[in-house]
Amino acid sequence: MHIPIGHKVKKMFSGIAYKYDFLNHILSFGIDYYWRDCLAKKVKKLDPKTVMDLATGSGDVAFKLSDSLNKECAITAADFCQPMLDQAKIKQLKSKKYSNITFQFGDAMHLDFEDNSFDVVTIAFGVRNFEDRNKGLREILRTLKPKGSLFILEFSQPNVWFKPFYFLYLKYILPTIAGIISRDKNAYQYLAGTIESFPSKEALKSQLLEAGFSKVDAYGMTFSTVAIHHAIKQ
Repeated sequence: MHIPIGHKVKKMFSGIAYKYDFLNHILSFGIDYYWRDCLAKKVKKLDPKTVMDLATGSGDVAFKLSDSLNKECAITAADFCQPMLDQAKIKQLKSKKYSNITFQFGDAMHLDFEDNSFDVVTIAFGVRNFEDRNKGLREILRTLKPKGSLFILEFSQPNVWFKPFYFLYLKYILPTIAGIISRDKNAYQYLAGTIESFPSKEALKSQLLEAGFSKVDAYGMTFSTVAIHHAIKQ
């Protein structure tokens, strides 16, 4: 029986939710803090009043946005994996300072939001897990206000000279370390595979334009292993 990709991804993240943050910091050598900071700075320049952080996971991007943006900005943080949302809500309760964030269920394939709802949508390390990338991007486009912005923080294809080292790490070292810590090596072998097969900056830019965005810019970071795409709705 065929099991939809979305169901597999949801089950996988449910199994690693409780150690997800710790593994992110370890496996990225802490550079994930810098990547989120770069994303938040780009969003801040637009001074949005309404933001959705899609595929929010345990909420780290949503919290960073709340720290960076005007406290009057309403942040909706959505994810389709309830155990990940549970982790985010626990962190919110413990902090007692993120009252402008609302965590709720949200599936990128069928977003339960009105057209033209948000000034900005952010999604960090979630696009590569979309069951149907074009459909997900069109759903995001629909929920953005005219002239609204989508910011995608995602793994990309690294600079040519760095590729051999990077893919050695992805294929062998990352799954081994993650497997020891999370006891779910298969989950991180899957994630490494999605990173290796994800489009280059230019290819993702083309896909965003094909989905209906009017302008797209891409910014590579850390030898282009990661990129931020800024796509604007007409």
